[in-house]
Formats: sequence, C-alpha cells, structure tokens
Amino acid sequence: MSDTDLRTHAEDVHEQFSDTLDVTVQEVEERLDTLVNEYKVPTSEARRSVVNTYLDEAGMDRDDIGGGGNERRQVHEVDSPEEWIDLKAKVVDLWDAQSDAVAQVGLLGDETGTIKFTKWSKSDLQSLEEDAVYDLRNVVTDEYQGRYSVKLNRTTAIERLDEDIDVGDDAAEVDGALVDIQSGSGLVKRCPEEDCTRVLQNGRCSEHGEVDGEFDLRIKAVLDDGREVNEVIFDRETTEELTGITLEGAQEMAKDALDTSVVGDEIREKTLGKYYRVVGPTFGRYVLADAFEQLNEPADPEETLIKARSI
Repeated sequence: MSDTDLRTHAEDVHEQFSDTLDVTVQEVEERLDTLVNEYKVPTSEARRSVVNTYLDEAGMDRDDIGGGGNERRQVHEVDSPEEWIDLKAKVVDLWDAQSDAVAQVGLLGDETGTIKFTKWSKSDLQSLEEDAVYDLRNVVTDEYQGRYSVKLNRTTAIERLDEDIDVGDDAAEVDGALVDIQSGSGLVKRCPEEDCTRVLQNGRCSEHGEVDGEFDLRIKAVLDDGREVNEVIFDRETTEELTGITLEGAQEMAKDALDTSVVGDEIREKTLGKYYRVVGPTFGRYVLADAFEQLNEPADPEETLIKARSI
C-alpha cells in the first residue's frame, strides 16, 4: 500500500476519534503502517483493528461509530487462517515456549473445544494465567496441517473476566473406507521462516515469497462410511506409521524419480480402499489424526461412494 493511501485511512480514522481521544494523524498512520507493512495484514482488517483499539481506549461500544468490530467466535467456529476475531476463552494449559520470540504459548478453551494460542514477546501484553477466563479482542487466526490456532499481537486487548467456563471436548472418532487422497498430500515443502509453517506452492510462501522449503510428510484423506464423509489429516508421524514410508525414504523416492508425485502415488497404493478408525481433535472441517487403527473390513472405494450417494 502506498504512503498516500495509508495517510488517507489514517485521516479518516483520526476524524472519528478527534473529539474523544488525544491522538494525532501520525500516530494513527504508524499503527496502520505496522499492521499493513510489518504484519502483512490486509488494509481493511488493519483499519478495523485500529478502530477497535481506539474504541476500547475511548470506552465506547463498537456500534457507536461506523466500521464495526471483529466477529466474535467460539473455538469450533475458527475454520480459516488470517482472520481477525474476538474470543472469550479459558486458559486450559500453558506450555514452555521454544523460542525467544514467543512470550507465552498454550491452550485456550470454551464450551465448544480447545485451540492453541501464541503470544509474541514483542507484543508487550500482560501475562495470561492458567485457569483464568479472558475476553480477547483482535486476535489473528492461523492454520498448520488443518489445526487452527490464534495469535495475540500488540493490538490485542486482554480483559480478565470474573467467571468460569466448562471447556468442551472437541475430540472426534470417525471410521470408514479411505476413498480419496486429496491434493497437497505426500512429500511437501514448508516455509522455513520462524513461526511460519505454510506449505509452499511452486516454491513460494504466501507470506514470505520465494524460499528454500523444508520437507515434510502429510496426508489429507477422505473417509466414507456410506452415510457421511469425513476429511482427515495425518501429520508426518501418523503418515509414517500409516504407510511405512519415512520422510527420508520419501525424499529418496522423489530423488530417484526426479518427481515428488511418486510419493503420493505410493501412499494411494498403500491406503486406498482400506478401512480405518481415526481419533483426534476437530479443526474446522478436518479431523486431525492423533491415533488410528486399520479395521478388518476392506472396502472398495467406488462401491462405498455409490452407497453413500444412494442414501
């Protein structure tokens, strides 16, 4: 975005709050610049985030002026990355951060399930306490291998609430014939940048551009029991266990054939038509396979699909 466009947005936001807050156009522009150029936030989302911040500082309802607030979501409704949302959630667990860039990492939960959160060190936010309930405004959704998470950044507003939440169990158990291996399965490359795990498309990360990726294994599978269809993601560990193909073995296969698609072909050969039971948490439309077992009943994928469509 050009400096002129940022300045125009800053002037519009400043005009909304000039009577209620002691803030300059330059300060508004700097907030927008940080979100748009440093965090790569879309302009509309950046403007909404800044408006929400000033609404909170002014003690105003978000319906008081144009622009509105973020959509308030429950955990099970988080089903796409790079969205700015509000959550009310309980801190279920705190984990040891593996990077100096991360101030806190752990698990949030509400009545519908749980979701991972990351709070960046440079956000300079208050610490969250285990078992406490918070209203979190301006958090950003993220996704890795079908598992959704939220990130707390310097624009996030945190309010501790004097209440409790009974955290729901979002684990699912599904079974059926494995009738399809979706695109993006097999040997893939991920962005190596810190805290980014996006799968590369033609050698490019959607956020960091052209990078030297790091190899990974995954399967995006479809299970069909004749009544309903479930999409399941197997990460590297469960893919290796399911297929007997290790990451190193997959790389050798691709190197010998000069083609990574041979790995996906081998996975299809080993798994299509077999019957599995999978247990794991649900994230959006996916079940993430924490554990699985192969059932005794083999299945013809075409026959299973015909049965499913006839019901």
